Amino acid sequence: MKKYDCIIIGAGIAGLTAAIYLERAGKNVLVLESKIHGGQIINTVNIENWPGDLGVSGAELMQKIYQQAIDLGAEVEYEEVIGVVNGDEKIVKTEDEEYKADAIIIATGTEPRKMSEKQTADAGKRAISYCATCDGALYKGKPVVVVGSGNTAKHEIAYLENLASKVYHIHHDDPIPEEAVAVFVAIGRIPNTGIFNGIVDLDQDSYIVASEDCKTSAKGIFVAGDCRTKDIRQLVTAAGDGAVAADAVIKYLG
Repeated sequence: MKKYDCIIIGAGIAGLTAAIYLERAGKNVLVLESKIHGGQIINTVNIENWPGDLGVSGAELMQKIYQQAIDLGAEVEYEEVIGVVNGDEKIVKTEDEEYKADAIIIATGTEPRKMSEKQTADAGKRAISYCATCDGALYKGKPVVVVGSGNTAKHEIAYLENLASKVYHIHHDDPIPEEAVAVFVAIGRIPNTGIFNGIVDLDQDSYIVASEDCKTSAKGIFVAGDCRTKDIRQLVTAAGDGAVAADAVIKYLG
């Protein structure tokens, strides 16, 4: 069973930033990712709020950050983590392997909340998207519907109004207008933290409880990015979390 100074679970911007900082400090790092490196931002065509790089795509930005982590020596394995054993020495279990580490950073992010079964059935064969900036151009000049009531829904509506012939706005469980050819779902996100329940403290919405120091309730386990309790979830705050969590690990390892 291979041993690392730190295992990072999740290869989004928070996890990869943490890997960069840890490798620069001379630590041996493994990053485990169940899907594709980059996280949810890779589907964004044009990022306008990343300092110093106006108009970069999510895929391009994340590939640069990924390559930087790799060049510094971080290992990335594409395996789904199915369990963690906490102790002085941590064990991270995937479907095929087990890895040891002295510290863990959880950076698993969030995923879109799905529509109810009723609304999904009502959508029928219509296209369903969770990202207007990714898919909005496919429905230029056509009627679409946005499901949701929060700020994310407002953002999706504002974006689609420049493309679609008409944008219907409905709430959870409202019937979907027959005219709409695509459904854009913006009803919130769910943190990917289920396997950590009982290992670290979660709040009522299943976000990992941690303040700006990124320390969880479990010794030697830290959290970074959108899956932790915080007020603002943006690229820059996820990157900041990665740096803070890495620094906390460095201090913990001594």
